[in-house]
Amino acid sequence: MPEFDLDSFKKTWQEQPVQNKYGDNEILQMLNRKSRNYVKYIFWISVAEFLLFSVIGIFYFFQNEEDNGFLNILEKLGAQKTPQIENRFDTIYWILKISSLIVTAYFVFKFYQNYRKIRIEENLKGLITRILTFKKTVNAFILISILLLVAFTSIFTIFIFYSLNAQNVEPKSSEMTIFIVGIIVTTAFSVLLIWLYYRLVYGIIMSKLDKNLKQLKEIDSQEV
Repeated sequence: MPEFDLDSFKKTWQEQPVQNKYGDNEILQMLNRKSRNYVKYIFWISVAEFLLFSVIGIFYFFQNEEDNGFLNILEKLGAQKTPQIENRFDTIYWILKISSLIVTAYFVFKFYQNYRKIRIEENLKGLITRILTFKKTVNAFILISILLLVAFTSIFTIFIFYSLNAQNVEPKSSEMTIFIVGIIVTTAFSVLLIWLYYRLVYGIIMSKLDKNLKQLKEIDSQEV
């Protein structure tokens, strides 16, 4: 009986050609489907956000309590809450609110467009381009959401200073310091919360999409 050589058997086994379980086309289709699903998830999340903001806006419209915060600050600083000031505030508030909903609706539409454009039969370079475009859209949505918050706070702060000046009111320096510091701290904290929210909700999906993009680029480099 011939002697069994384990080392020789290992060497022979290691030299055997390894066949890929999936071909590049199958992997491409699989990554395409996954990418399409990730884009779809973000689309539905953005739809939910749009509906939530709309419902909240309608609720506060009927409650008529949305303006209490800034107008109460005006009174604490020494200004009078006149009907003229209230009307101006309401006008500014609804212009900003509608602008915010328009911006959100625009990005919902863009996410839907991106979802529709990623097709299962998409060629490799086309798919990579679609994913890169989608990433830019998501980053723009996050950035504009933060900028909208800063813009809203800045506009309302300017409105408060304008109202004080119109009524020739000069608040105490301590009250003004508290007001300015409060605005800065509140805005910074709100921006942080928004950033954390998008980092958590969108970040998880985008990280998976990035993995797909990396694999697609690897396949593309092999084909060149």
